[in-house]
Amino acid sequence: MFGFGSSKSIVGLDIGSSSIKAVELKKVKGDIHVSHLGIERLGSDIVVDSMIVDSGSVSGAISKLFSEHKFGSKMVATAVSGHSVIVKKISMQTVPEQEVPDLLQTEAAQYIPFDMNDVNLDYQVLTDDPNEPHMDVLLAAVKKDKILNYTNVLSLAGKIPEVVDIDAFALQNCYEYNYEPSPTSTVALLNIGASVMNINIVKGNTPLFTRDVSVGGNQYTDSLQKELDLSFDDAESFKLGEKVGTVSEDSKLPILQQVTEIIVLEIQKTFDFFRATAAGQHIEKIFLAGGSSAIPGLTEALRQEFSIPVEILNPFQRIQANISGPDADLVHNNAGQLAVAVGLALRSFENL
Repeated sequence: MFGFGSSKSIVGLDIGSSSIKAVELKKVKGDIHVSHLGIERLGSDIVVDSMIVDSGSVSGAISKLFSEHKFGSKMVATAVSGHSVIVKKISMQTVPEQEVPDLLQTEAAQYIPFDMNDVNLDYQVLTDDPNEPHMDVLLAAVKKDKILNYTNVLSLAGKIPEVVDIDAFALQNCYEYNYEPSPTSTVALLNIGASVMNINIVKGNTPLFTRDVSVGGNQYTDSLQKELDLSFDDAESFKLGEKVGTVSEDSKLPILQQVTEIIVLEIQKTFDFFRATAAGQHIEKIFLAGGSSAIPGLTEALRQEFSIPVEILNPFQRIQANISGPDADLVHNNAGQLAVAVGLALRSFENL
């Protein structure tokens, strides 16, 4: 949402707590294809609660990722989430389009719990009927130090920060392009990362409710580490389906189930709050994305709890991903973890 220029080729770079995902797209005869993609794992405590703590490690990982996977562009779109990000739908007096920014500066102060001088604001007008006394506006605010935390690391890695978006909206961008939703279809987009879960409830192409929750895949790892007396790295590998020593696969499932119950409860609270504030709206389907979306039992637990269809969002449903070699495994084994990066990379193209 926060643009710093324009470019025809932008690499979507999703900097998460456990890994960095990068995707570069190209247009071939009207179709969009993947030209490059890759994932670079990060150690623990390098990115904590969506803040980059160890800038050197992250910039080094970005440089390695671009070099090994031969990305062509230095232009980057990245995204932020967490406590420094505020997204709210507000209602304000209907005014001509050119007057919206000035009025919004005044209106926004009552919704933003930060000093207005410390944030970057962006907005999207959702209803613009000049005959109505009020119009709905989607307001997004991010603390400037949060944006600098990311853009400084990109610059350190020799990349050009072209766009800073919000994780939930990057995921929505990926969903809209790949699934072409009908205007009346209401779905929940869940991006379950290592430390933060982004929830975006969308009707057609319009976001209705957005919330970030501080739960994610690290809780699975921490529980496995504690209950099975494993190192963090072994617990992480075991969570992702790799065999670790003599630890039996059966010992994992009840531990994962306990954490899944916590995550499902947070989703339930969010859905309940949404229903209380959006009378008559009904969530018809859940799409899962993020590195933790493929945790065994999670999809089924959500189906049972909410009695609606649940599926892993496929970021390559309409995008040609003819990738060979090790990168092909990323597409086939857990494509959902690349959804935010794809949504960011789609910023390369206008009028999709």
